[in-house]
Amino acid sequence: MKALMVMFDTLNRRYLPPYGAEGVHAPHFTRLAERTAVFDTCYAGSMPCMPARRELHSGRYNFLHRGWGPLEPFDDSTPQLLGENGVYTHLVTDHQHYWEDGGATYHNRFRSYEFFRGQEGDPWKGQVADPEIPESPHAMHAPAWRQDWVNRQYLTDEADHPQTRTFDAGLDFLRTNHAEDDWFLQIETFDPHEPFFSYERHKAHYPHPYDGPHFDWPDYRRVLETPDQVEHARLEYSALLSMCDASLGRVLDTMDELELWDDTMLIVCTDHGLLLGERGWWGKNIQPWYDETIHTPLFVWDPRSRVQGERRSSLVQTIDLAPTLLDWFGLTPTPDMQGRPLRETVATDAPVREAGLFGSFGGHVSVTDGRYVYMRAAASPTNGPLFEHTLMPTHMRGRFSPAELRNAELVEPFAFTKQVPVLRTPGASISNPYSFGTLLFDLETDPGQERPLVDDAVELRMAELLVDLLRASDAPASQYERLGLPATGPVTEDHLLARVQQPQVELGLRPAPRPEEFPTGPRSVHTKIADLLADPGAEQVLRAEFGGLLDGPFASVLGGLTLLHLAATVVGMLPTERLRALSDRLTALEPVHAGQN
Repeated sequence: MKALMVMFDTLNRRYLPPYGAEGVHAPHFTRLAERTAVFDTCYAGSMPCMPARRELHSGRYNFLHRGWGPLEPFDDSTPQLLGENGVYTHLVTDHQHYWEDGGATYHNRFRSYEFFRGQEGDPWKGQVADPEIPESPHAMHAPAWRQDWVNRQYLTDEADHPQTRTFDAGLDFLRTNHAEDDWFLQIETFDPHEPFFSYERHKAHYPHPYDGPHFDWPDYRRVLETPDQVEHARLEYSALLSMCDASLGRVLDTMDELELWDDTMLIVCTDHGLLLGERGWWGKNIQPWYDETIHTPLFVWDPRSRVQGERRSSLVQTIDLAPTLLDWFGLTPTPDMQGRPLRETVATDAPVREAGLFGSFGGHVSVTDGRYVYMRAAASPTNGPLFEHTLMPTHMRGRFSPAELRNAELVEPFAFTKQVPVLRTPGASISNPYSFGTLLFDLETDPGQERPLVDDAVELRMAELLVDLLRASDAPASQYERLGLPATGPVTEDHLLARVQQPQVELGLRPAPRPEEFPTGPRSVHTKIADLLADPGAEQVLRAEFGGLLDGPFASVLGGLTLLHLAATVVGMLPTERLRALSDRLTALEPVHAGQN
């Protein structure tokens, strides 16, 4: 028995021809669909990147208890379980998050692994002098932005690109080991995650007139760019997706050449999608997990049923992939796994669940039954209480600070921690779901999720499904309190929020204020906040408006943004009326004279 998983990061199903995309050059995804079962109702679960990979290993949701972090000591790991049962496991990847503090326990669960450097802001090549960086709408100038431009200097040839090298290594493994039995190979590329860096042969599929600034890395916020810039970024994404398609084609060619289809399971998947200007948003994490980000493509070839070229409508999730692999190798999923093997779903579209859970730590907690999507926001503006539960206190790129751990306490085990107590520390979220309100959508009548419903009967049923999944996941008591849901007993109409939170819903659906609506100048909403704080008059205006926020933990991030960027990122903080008043106060200040600070 052999298995191959090809995993892309940030693969938006709406850009794939098998899911109805037009104008995207991806012939090998079409070819893949002809050889596999194509899943139409696949949803991710724990978001974003590393929480999704923790699901791939453990087969269970994790975002209710923990943010971005490593595998925990009590987590089941499917690659490790396979290895302990005589299956050779190998990982080839360019996904740099595996080598950071928040991902450092994943790759070591494989028997062997290869890593290829240079994606995104991977701290790869060392260069003291600043690289040449073009002007761009990208405003989040974190160290990763600078590092990416250092890295690009070494990726001028497509053969040197980490995606290419990752697939090279995967194909080397197949050629070396195709005649052997009992192995699992995971070929995983960070693409088409931003930045959308690709090469001319792929961009040639998307000719378009464009004379704007360099733009292949959108910030996670509402759209402020012009329509031409938005279209350009989408086509840059499409070009990178075409590069991914070419890599996929190499895998399919090799499977044909080596005659692997008879005894090798193939899974092609992703962790999540991305908003590319839809709904007036870029990215993920900040806004609710709309379909473009959470409703994912999935292709499975199972030699036992040999189903190919058929669609599957049953609701499946990322947590099902670990049990599916274990089942393929004749192993039983562990008691802590919430996912289910997809053998019969591939064969006959047999359902495995009534509803699926998804979300990110401290964000909306959402549930879908395949038709309705219910995004439950926090019940209060504090978005609390919120706690991390961990024995591995690291964030994405750093350790928990002593300040974070000062109030930590050891608490009772959860049902899935194998009788091991865990450390509980105060948590924080990237965005406050209360600002967006509780959302309910009917995908049958509103597939674009453009018209939130207020329907008490449907909301009650979906809230009941949500609470069932919270209880099945042994969610911490703090989550029930944060969401305003009962830890025990029935869900009643008193617990419903969609109608009550309509003001936030309407505010969250408003488009971002347009930059051209505001005057420019050295003291304006177009000026970086750091520059405004260096101006005594402007600083006084900002401190009167924001107080201690300007000195808090987000101060370094805020400094590189403008007030326009802030309004487009943090929903509810600077609605258009408040931003306009700030603009008026800044432009009313006395003119800055030469030599004046």
